[in-house]
Amino acid sequence: MGSSAVALILYAPLLAAGVVLVWRRPVLALYAFVVGLALHNAVMAALFAAGVEDATLTAIQAWKEVLLLTAAASVAGRAARARRLPFRPMLVDLLALAFGVLVTAYALVPQGALGGGAGGEAVLLALRSALVPVAAYGIGRSLGLGLHDLRRLAWTLLGTAAAVAALGIVDLLTLSVEWWRDARVPDYFREELGFTYHGPGGMPENFAFNSSEGVFRRLISTFLSPLASAYAFAVALLLLGAGGPLRRPLALALGALAAAGLLLTLSRSTIVALAAGLVVLALARRRAWPLAAAAATLVAGVAFAAVFTSVAPETHFFPEEIAFQEEQARLKGGLPAGDGTISLAEPSIRSHLRSLREDAEEVARHPQGFGLGNAGAVARRTDETPLAGESNLTEIGAQVGLGGLALFLAWSLALLAGLLRMARGDGATSWAAAGVAASLAAVLALAVQTDAVGVPWLAFCLWWLGGALVVPAAASLRAPAPARARGEGATTLRAE
Repeated sequence: MGSSAVALILYAPLLAAGVVLVWRRPVLALYAFVVGLALHNAVMAALFAAGVEDATLTAIQAWKEVLLLTAAASVAGRAARARRLPFRPMLVDLLALAFGVLVTAYALVPQGALGGGAGGEAVLLALRSALVPVAAYGIGRSLGLGLHDLRRLAWTLLGTAAAVAALGIVDLLTLSVEWWRDARVPDYFREELGFTYHGPGGMPENFAFNSSEGVFRRLISTFLSPLASAYAFAVALLLLGAGGPLRRPLALALGALAAAGLLLTLSRSTIVALAAGLVVLALARRRAWPLAAAAATLVAGVAFAAVFTSVAPETHFFPEEIAFQEEQARLKGGLPAGDGTISLAEPSIRSHLRSLREDAEEVARHPQGFGLGNAGAVARRTDETPLAGESNLTEIGAQVGLGGLALFLAWSLALLAGLLRMARGDGATSWAAAGVAASLAAVLALAVQTDAVGVPWLAFCLWWLGGALVVPAAASLRAPAPARARGEGATTLRAE
């Protein structure tokens, strides 16, 4: 029996059990996303190395969409039985709906009419990427979250971030680039996901930091990405800063581990975004200490970046990769003097700034958009020509035009405003709203430069939490009142 057959035999009953549990209690899907999406890439790469490929691996990778759709169907079923909407629509809900409808409409418009050239696969992938935050938000909005689940989710999220950091540190200290290549992780990226990378050993370029002092490893952990790992660490730290149940010594120890992991990713943009999130946290909680923490975060980020090449493990390119690196140096310019970690002349920073400027100009020249699938990671993995690079904002504008970008920004800002309003109240869950508001602000800051919203862990988890906390927690669906001793009584279907 082949590896694919064994994997399916094991996977099918697990998925079926998950579907049943999520159907009965949809919030369990959120727990699964917090933990499962942190492990997703590492597990899928391990399955690929074990011989599970093609349609079988694609089916296994779809577990997250299956659980999301199950949760949505469960919510819709409850609403149908109750014969009412699961919540009273507000402006933020209408903006989310409008963005989802616009994106879907763009998926149906022929590419030629917009000047794009994406194929059907690219359109579907882009549609999925755009609708996941909308669906997650809608489910969270429909269910709400009680204090009990919020406490458990906070500990789950912080514990997951700490575990990811610990595994990443072990990887840095023990695993060589040869190990990653022999584990067929570059093959997984290329053959299963459609990404061809030119980092050491065929790993992604941000696997390592390339400087005139040498090539140094960055923490990638189970996300197989320093950026995705850094985003998870930042959200965990902001939730820790919000307080609530995370005030015990254990929480501080887990937070310290996540902070160490964040520094080792060398994600300078995330450090800046974390500081911005702490400023928002100060506004939300009406406390001064997050402002001091924001300043300390920036100082720590600069200080660690300055010594990064002295503490990070060194790695190397393989002989067959040197020619490509030399060609890139001739095309894009050499490395700055010194380690370059805090230099604006560093190639990665130069590339981000140049890409942002060029993409913004492209969106301005083509305000109606080119259609779905013509930008970002989706275009790269489907061999399309990306018409916008790494910024979520320019990617949205390039695909669904300035109108779609305006809707996304309006929805995001309305959600942020709603979370801040909840955070400033005196409710039992105001701490959670403050942490999620700060996290959303940090992600929106990152979206100016990177594809943060496209990271599944954020798209599935953060937008669900945002939808659940933008209004006071309450039972969301009420069943028709049954007769009780010839009288009327109200029965509430709890948002579980």
